[in-house]
Amino acid sequence: MQNPKERIEPINVSDEMKKSFLDYSMSVIVSRALPDARDGLKPSQRRILVAMNDLSLYPNKQHRKCAKICGDTSGNYHPHGEAVIYPTLVNMAQSWGMRHPLVDGQGNFGSIDGDPPAAMRYTEARMTHLGSALMNDMDKDTVDYVANYDETRTEPVVFPAAIPNLLVNGGTGIAVGMATNIPPHNLGEVIDAVCAIIDDPKISIDDIMKVMPGPDFPTGGILCGVKPIEQYFKTGRGSVKLRGKVGVEEGRQGKDCIVITEVPYNVNPEELIKRMAELVNEKKLEGITDIRNESDENIRIVIELKRDAIPKVLIANLYKSTALESSFSSNMLALDHQRPRLLSVKDALNCYIEHRREVIVRRTRFELAKAEARAHILEGYRIALDNLDDFVKIIRAAKNRDEAREKLIKKYDLSMIQANAILEMRLYQLTGLEREKIEKEYLEIIQLIEELRSILASERKVLAIVKSELVEIREKYATPRRTQIVPDEGEINIEDLIAKEGCIITLSHAGYIKRTLLSAYKAQRRGGKGVRGMQTKKATSATDESIDFVEHLFTASTHDYLMFFTNKGRVYVEKAYEIPEMGRAAKGKAIANFLQMQPGETIAAMLCVEGFTDERSLLMVTADGTVKKTKLAEYKNFRKGGIIAINIDEGNELIKVLLTDGNDEVVLVTHDGLSLRFHVEQLRDQGRATRGVAGIRPKKGDHVIGAAIANEGATLLVAGSNGIGKRTEFSEYRKQSRGGKGIITMKTGEKTGKVVAALSVQAEDEIMLITEKGQMVRIGIDGIRTAGRNTQGVRLVNVNKGDSLTGIAQVIEINDDE
Repeated sequence: MQNPKERIEPINVSDEMKKSFLDYSMSVIVSRALPDARDGLKPSQRRILVAMNDLSLYPNKQHRKCAKICGDTSGNYHPHGEAVIYPTLVNMAQSWGMRHPLVDGQGNFGSIDGDPPAAMRYTEARMTHLGSALMNDMDKDTVDYVANYDETRTEPVVFPAAIPNLLVNGGTGIAVGMATNIPPHNLGEVIDAVCAIIDDPKISIDDIMKVMPGPDFPTGGILCGVKPIEQYFKTGRGSVKLRGKVGVEEGRQGKDCIVITEVPYNVNPEELIKRMAELVNEKKLEGITDIRNESDENIRIVIELKRDAIPKVLIANLYKSTALESSFSSNMLALDHQRPRLLSVKDALNCYIEHRREVIVRRTRFELAKAEARAHILEGYRIALDNLDDFVKIIRAAKNRDEAREKLIKKYDLSMIQANAILEMRLYQLTGLEREKIEKEYLEIIQLIEELRSILASERKVLAIVKSELVEIREKYATPRRTQIVPDEGEINIEDLIAKEGCIITLSHAGYIKRTLLSAYKAQRRGGKGVRGMQTKKATSATDESIDFVEHLFTASTHDYLMFFTNKGRVYVEKAYEIPEMGRAAKGKAIANFLQMQPGETIAAMLCVEGFTDERSLLMVTADGTVKKTKLAEYKNFRKGGIIAINIDEGNELIKVLLTDGNDEVVLVTHDGLSLRFHVEQLRDQGRATRGVAGIRPKKGDHVIGAAIANEGATLLVAGSNGIGKRTEFSEYRKQSRGGKGIITMKTGEKTGKVVAALSVQAEDEIMLITEKGQMVRIGIDGIRTAGRNTQGVRLVNVNKGDSLTGIAQVIEINDDE
């Protein structure tokens, strides 16, 4: 019977169906099928890990029965039955399904051949290190919590996610009207991409692909084509072509065998073998005598061939007719702020960076509040210890705890928290040693509070913490790339076509650069005259703007990198093969037309490196005496338009860049004739876009004009503006601490003028002396005698009245002796 209080309203069935279906579809999209862009997990995966966290199933703890894990997940968070939860748990433990499994399984968790896992009552599990890392700092108010399905407890909306799990492990899901299919990527490469975006938020997809070239599937394989990768990187959608890894071996009786050692992602090797057998039976694959599955932990499928079979033809047919070549269609749909959104790779990385930034800020606020609360109690302890006798007297005279607390609060203006803490102090805390501990703890807490407040006040520091924590994860857990990326047919990498061969790179004083193959120089006997190296006019004392000479020379491979540093602190990187190749006598191409330099920039230094590794560092010196040491690896993400090598203040400029392995000593020389020698180990490695630290502190009006590494057997040549110069043994310069004012390297005065150049030279070297009005004189170093540090030197060049020496440069002869 109808309840009198009820009211029946007629509704349109069509409208109700639309509304109900829309509600259902949104529920499936948001609460079931799509991963969150922040932690890369679906609700079911997240709830399983939460249940494992409740059970303390960390990597260093014992495994627990999967039935227990699934039961807790179902009973506490995900009320859909253990039977549907267990497959999700199994998937997170399968090394061929996830690039970095989040669950460490023990027992039968199935196989890549499609064998099902054992029942949950037989298997056990715990979290892996990366699974646990997703929940790091979850207890520090880093994420929001909501009530579970029956409101008996709370569960996190998202994990703090110490790893960029969405791109690392990818994911698949079918919702209502939409689906997602995100490929997995290499952990180390994804972290490098995150760091690159933090360093340069405007970084292009092309630059991201230099550190994160594409997907990295857990089953390895060969990914054909860069263009499809670039497409889904930019749009979130695209299809990439995957092939299994195939080789040819000599089998029994000298017959060839095709051996498959890797299969494409999501391809079942047993099904692949069945399909090949069907094709052989149907006579569509000819020349095969036997197919064997010799796989153990590693895949190994052996295909024996007939004697007259051509392996290359059969491999091509296998790619064409079987799943040995398959495609992976990327559709990077994920929840961004609870809304489904198609993400490009950069969008996904930015979502993660913003999430981690918020996590670090919330964690810092939590730790600050905790530290301030502790400091508040310690301040109460200090007041009590400073007035100990009076406190004891008040407490002893009080009738009860409440009275004692009220008297303490009234007399010493304490808070309720402080008063309670003091009343709970134990007697041993009144000893001298414990008092020192309290004082020490208080000072440490105050320091911590200042540090935490500085982090909250600086966006740069927050992002630096995000970056440093990711780098730590990469160093611990990153693994080498498994999937090889090769150009597809018709898609050729230019670099692959360029042979690795020796060449000579020359840069002239006037700024002309060229590349000449070593084969252009015939080997001559020792003492030969050599051959002509560059079309430059011979330097004389005459004033002539067209006089030029080779100032920099590098013997390099065509695949080496050339680094051009400008006075404004930027660096441009080019491959050696990109330098125009010209004959021995050619003048070269103007460097200003070759590099995309900004207005006002000039080349301050040039280096040739084989690659960007952590084994060597760049030592940069600026005019105001600032020095900076940075790992060469920091510069691997270079761009055509140049990147910042060092932050330069207004009025300052970069003057020298040296390459060091960390075991060198460097000498800095100033305009007023002072020098400072120090070991580079006094410099800590800094990031790329930083200013550096004080190397030498020039007096007002003075500035640094040169720097040199103190090499054994070399001498330091310094020259004054009036043409006076000298060379001094490096042993004359004692080792000092950086940041000082230095010691005399040349006695300057009216005769010498100010120091204009400093150079490390060998006895067999030749130098060019250059004056303000264009006079150039070439002399040999062996003609300059060595002199003491605190001397004026000898005349190097006669400088005309009204003219002055502006610089010296080493002249490099190109001949065929070696």
